[in-house]
Amino acid sequence: MEIIQIVGLGLLSTVLALIIKEQKPLFAFLLTTFTGIIIFMFLIGKIHTIIELLQNLTLHSSINPMYLKTILKIIGIAYIAEFGAQIVRDAGQEAVASKIELTGKILIMVMAVPIISVIVESVIQLMPT
Repeated sequence: MEIIQIVGLGLLSTVLALIIKEQKPLFAFLLTTFTGIIIFMFLIGKIHTIIELLQNLTLHSSINPMYLKTILKIIGIAYIAEFGAQIVRDAGQEAVASKIELTGKILIMVMAVPIISVIVESVIQLMPT
């Protein structure tokens, strides 16, 4: 029941942040940021397990490992950009959060170009000439 622990931590942090926010807004922001980092650190083990499983599946199939690495990087960029944008948004900087999200989306497109080109080449080869 790990989710209960995470939700409990989140609720406790939220209540404390709301109480502290009136007196010390900076401490409330630091508390919420620290809570987010703790939750992320909790998930690192789970993420590692998923990556190992995907690597094993890749080794036992005919999939090029470069594609798995690229997809994992894309997923990492998405999660890191979202996490960073949420922290910045919590600090009241909506414009900066939007720029972080835009940057993440552009980096994902850049990383996806090799995979998209392979898919297009495969479709072209399947088409009758």
